[in-house]
Amino acid sequence: MYLEFDFLKLWIEVDDLGITAIHYVDAPLKEPDLTDSMKKHLDLAKKELTAYFNGKPIQFTVPLHLTVGTDFQKNVWRALIDVPYGEIRNYQEIAQAVNSPKAQQAVGQANKKNPIPIIIPCHRVTAKNGTLGGYMGNSTNGALIKEFLLNLEHKTYSK
Repeated sequence: MYLEFDFLKLWIEVDDLGITAIHYVDAPLKEPDLTDSMKKHLDLAKKELTAYFNGKPIQFTVPLHLTVGTDFQKNVWRALIDVPYGEIRNYQEIAQAVNSPKAQQAVGQANKKNPIPIIIPCHRVTAKNGTLGGYMGNSTNGALIKEFLLNLEHKTYSK
């Protein structure tokens, strides 16, 4: 499913168990055939993402189906879900949350490979010194998106 919010264009992938990926795209892709359960998951994702981009604090309830990633990455992604709307954590805090206190760099790499950004809020993780840190492979666009998402959640960050 293709959705546009402000300057963000999202492509959401789904299977019968839940959302499997969200991609930042430039244009819609070809819509696949969808089962009723897939449509149900996409409708809920659209509703919740619309609320989120309208500035409403939201705890996403749409089912997620993590089909990629190592066990460590999946543990990091689950820990990210626990970071409340409007709050941030640093890479070290997430490493501690997954019982790997010295794995800050691995946490950063897991964030980089997060298949379901926004709903799994890797944008809420910043460097320990308060700078934004990376997002989407440290691309310029990624930094702008991360800053936009944090500001949407009523936080102001500077690089």
